[in-house]
Amino acid sequence: MQNSFTFVEGGVAAAEGFTASGVLNKIKANRTTYDTALIFSDTICNAAGVFTQNRVKAECVKFTKKQIENGKAQAVIMNSGNANACTGAEGYANAEKEAQAVSEKLSISKDDVLVCSTGVIGQQLPVQKILDGLDKSVSLLSKTGNVEARQAIMTTDTKYKEVALKAQIGGKTVTMGTMAKGSGMIHINLGTMLSVVTTDCAISAQMLEKALRLSVAGTYNCVSVDGDTSTNDTLLILANGKAGNAEITAEGADFDAFVEALNTLNTQMAKKIAADGEGATRLVTCNVKGADTVENARGLAKAVICSNLVKAAFFGADANWGRILDAMGYSGFNFTPEKTSVYFFSRAGSRRYFEDGAQNGGEESCIKVFDHGVPLNFDEDLAKKILLEEAVEILVELEDGNAEGTAWGCDLTYDYVKINGDYRT
Repeated sequence: MQNSFTFVEGGVAAAEGFTASGVLNKIKANRTTYDTALIFSDTICNAAGVFTQNRVKAECVKFTKKQIENGKAQAVIMNSGNANACTGAEGYANAEKEAQAVSEKLSISKDDVLVCSTGVIGQQLPVQKILDGLDKSVSLLSKTGNVEARQAIMTTDTKYKEVALKAQIGGKTVTMGTMAKGSGMIHINLGTMLSVVTTDCAISAQMLEKALRLSVAGTYNCVSVDGDTSTNDTLLILANGKAGNAEITAEGADFDAFVEALNTLNTQMAKKIAADGEGATRLVTCNVKGADTVENARGLAKAVICSNLVKAAFFGADANWGRILDAMGYSGFNFTPEKTSVYFFSRAGSRRYFEDGAQNGGEESCIKVFDHGVPLNFDEDLAKKILLEEAVEILVELEDGNAEGTAWGCDLTYDYVKINGDYRT
């Protein structure tokens, strides 16, 4: 890693000029925790976003995509409990009402307000509850409001998801923070989630969008929990320039440093989302090395972590490597089976990538189960011990080139069915 990052507290409120809040508006009657988040920059930001690939898009997604076309934003309002998806003209009008009301309360342009929702599909958003709670949302905006905001966007999440860091860019200290929700309806092509990244870095909207798309390709687009791409997936980034660095308007060393910081942030969030998959008991990482192209490496890794048979095997801590080869084989991505080897790692087996990104563990040891297209006799008891850890890693070594790719997923458990069997009711 070329840059040196310092992880800090504060999430989306960590960067200079940003504040956040979270309140309970009872969007779902039985909700007892915060359900509406507000993020605000005291100056206008350059902004960019990426959105769901699903043809069925929530009304708030349609609205926010239009809002962000000019590359500007200053506030984001987000709710859980209701997705405002498949709600037609009334749903779109409700998103518009939110933006209008936020703009009036904050004395900013309606054009600079972005709107996100997550929750049940196909029910009209009780927008008046959000509007009635706006005075409180605005009055509670603070540098510590990220604590409530990060909880307000959670649905079936069991843990909040937040990271912030400081980096040196253009001779200045730049801060970047993020929060996200994501647990179910998570699949390649954005991942599933609502996520907002805030930064005080000075960077043009054009380069901000370029950086975001570059980063998403190897982070959020490499996450899968259940094979379902949500109607509401949204990843937004706002940059207000308060760090004082020379504005990044083209590729170069400063842009590369910005992308590196963003990748570090988004990788941590991708892992947090995968680890908190609905009903999951362990994070599963697949690293593919030695592929002929990055596209093939990532594609093969994604195929492995998306396979329900692989996911079920990891739930049972069964070192069924054949399912890994099978998933790679039907993926459509190029590799040579006869030159393929497979290993399993975990804290029990050797190395473990913790949430802070540090590589820890004892000596470099693991268990190899497949060698150059030939099965190995391996210690089943050791393999089970390795696979029973909370975070496990599949390493696939190819001999087709020098490209690498990583994807993150989780095991498939009985609880996934329980959670989704009566989600609406």
